[in-house]
Amino acid sequence: MTFFVEKPVTAADKTFFQLRKDIVEGDIVAGSKLSETELSTKYSVSRAIIREALNRLEFCHLVERKANVGARVVALTSEGLLELYQVRESLEGMAARLAAKNMSDEEVNDLNYLLNAHGANMENGQSYYQEAGDVDFHYRIIVGCKNKHLTSMLIDGLYHLVRMYRVQLGMAGPRVTTAFDEHKHIVQAIANRDGELAEMLMRRHIMYSKHSIQNKLKN
Repeated sequence: MTFFVEKPVTAADKTFFQLRKDIVEGDIVAGSKLSETELSTKYSVSRAIIREALNRLEFCHLVERKANVGARVVALTSEGLLELYQVRESLEGMAARLAAKNMSDEEVNDLNYLLNAHGANMENGQSYYQEAGDVDFHYRIIVGCKNKHLTSMLIDGLYHLVRMYRVQLGMAGPRVTTAFDEHKHIVQAIANRDGELAEMLMRRHIMYSKHSIQNKLKN
């Protein structure tokens, strides 16, 4: 089975991946200003490498630039969440429908195996935290849709911003158990090759997640 695997090659790649991880997981605070000088010292690389990383992060929608202000990490807001999840609901719903058609039996079995591993971790008291990439349920389905344009839009354009909201605001409390159950129903629909049901369940799942995160943003 083949998945997209990020393989850091250069110092610029490694710095970009580390910066992205630190932003997604909140080690670099949402809304905070980004100084090329301070970051070059922190990550022990040149300002040119930091500049390149920030440009790439801007493409991922994790960093924004404003005149006379400079680069900042995006803020986590109700407005940003609504716009992002409207797009996510539509595109990931489509991905689930296509995955039901295009994933191989082996890929579906592996997806079930992944969910079983997640369930075992939860039973052992671990949080439902999913690393980026092919150990993430949503990533597997996006890749499994096998539509290059859709995959690029989701993985290259939105995936890590979605993860930023999920990791910092959406992976705790009662929602964890219900989200896991929703994942199981989505996989069952994919296994049954019921694309219409898989799309409906994925859209509903993302809508519920949006409501959960919105409530946390209000508190």
